[in-house]
Amino acid sequence: MLRVYRYVLPEVREQLNYWRSIADRIPDPELQKQAIASMTSKQFHCQGGAVYAVANLPMRHVLVPLIVALQTISDYLDNLCDRSTSMDPDDFRMLHQAMLDAVDPAEPLHDYYAYRIEKDDGDYLNGLVKTCQASIRMLPSYPLVAKHVSHLVGLYCDLQVYKHIRHELREEALQTWWSKHELQYPTISWNEFAAATGSTLGMFMLFLAASDAELKPDTVTDIHAAYFPYICGLHILLDYLIDQEEDKLGGDLNFCSYYNDLDQTVDRIALIVMEARERAERLAHPAFHRMIIEGLLALYLSDPKVKEQKQVKQISRELMKGSPLTRLFFFINSVWIRKTS
Repeated sequence: MLRVYRYVLPEVREQLNYWRSIADRIPDPELQKQAIASMTSKQFHCQGGAVYAVANLPMRHVLVPLIVALQTISDYLDNLCDRSTSMDPDDFRMLHQAMLDAVDPAEPLHDYYAYRIEKDDGDYLNGLVKTCQASIRMLPSYPLVAKHVSHLVGLYCDLQVYKHIRHELREEALQTWWSKHELQYPTISWNEFAAATGSTLGMFMLFLAASDAELKPDTVTDIHAAYFPYICGLHILLDYLIDQEEDKLGGDLNFCSYYNDLDQTVDRIALIVMEARERAERLAHPAFHRMIIEGLLALYLSDPKVKEQKQVKQISRELMKGSPLTRLFFFINSVWIRKTS
């Protein structure tokens, strides 16, 4: 946490301030509004993701800009789709081509706004993509992780298309998509798979791995298997858990709403926590990955939204029962970071 406070949070703030200065000059008012809103309301996504830079401080000058830029693309596009002037799946697919391009340094830029009315962002999205590509070129072992990163980004893009189409079509589209993958993941349900695809943590961990010049192929395979679907699934299920009331009011799809009741919600999330911990133990430096898991629980369950939702508060209490000291430590830190950000 000393490293986080001393190095990571100030550098994340610096990066976000830079991108905010670019966003302030976006000519199109709708694109400007969504770019600024994504940074204002979701800056903790960048703060949390950049924790991966703590594990290789000498490479933080590469990892922090990369993580902040990719997460900012993700949050910006999510806003454009969530609060969209469009319901066109081709539009959502083309917007998210930016994420696929961002993780492939050889890929040229595309016309990401080809299917929407709003187009002039003053090169904001192009700038974010180019920053990711430039950072990736400085990762010595990126060729070893490139296929796995692209796989996770591809799943993420699929999710964003299917969950944002017309309300009457999205569940069927998600179920059809799940039918192509369910044999690979027999221990989870369709909503848990979909949640896992919405996480960027697996990508960030692979970036960290690629910053090691001595990286081995087997290590990459182990990381991918540990993060997807359990650590990634835990991340997004907790996010959906605290957003249930907000999503209900906004008419947004929420994967926690597919559990039958409070007991099933607690049981399934607790099981995913257990599986995430077990897989973390198989990785090099397991203490780091345990920190990520306990930090996720602390970060989301300490969110002010929890207190405002009676059922979510009950679930939070159940999940926090018998919490290890690590989680309690991060719980206190999460509250502090929110107050000082």
